[in-house]
Amino acid sequence: MPVLPTRVSIGELSRRSGVAPSAIRFYESRGLLTSERSEGGQRRFARANLRRLAFISAAQQVGLTLEEIRAALTSLPEGRTPTRQDWQALSASWRARLDLRIAALERLRDDLSGCIGCGCLSMRRCRLHNRGDAAAAEGEGSRLARAFGTRGHLTG
Repeated sequence: MPVLPTRVSIGELSRRSGVAPSAIRFYESRGLLTSERSEGGQRRFARANLRRLAFISAAQQVGLTLEEIRAALTSLPEGRTPTRQDWQALSASWRARLDLRIAALERLRDDLSGCIGCGCLSMRRCRLHNRGDAAAAEGEGSRLARAFGTRGHLTG
């Protein structure tokens, strides 16, 4: 069995992860990944970055911001590939966020079903299009847009 290199080029990291080189450079600029430079000045990434890229993708699907992802990644070990236990500890904190998203999607589904059945699509009454409209108590029309002048300044 051939010995795998401990460091890979950005092209190899991209090919093996499916993440574009521009995204890899962006993640590196945001502190999500680290690289070393070869004598010729080329980026060389530790193979552990393959798992980090998979983690970034999963975290983005959950809805974490890049700052939240960076904070999570800083808790991982630098000198070794993160273990299953490392990943499980991080992903356990996502469960509540996923449960909230699932509940929100279920509410959207239920509201959408009611909306399609109703057929009204009324901006005044529709729970789907106009949920929690505080300005509706002031009457019909665009209250907030009229409160601002053409340059976005509040008018008297």
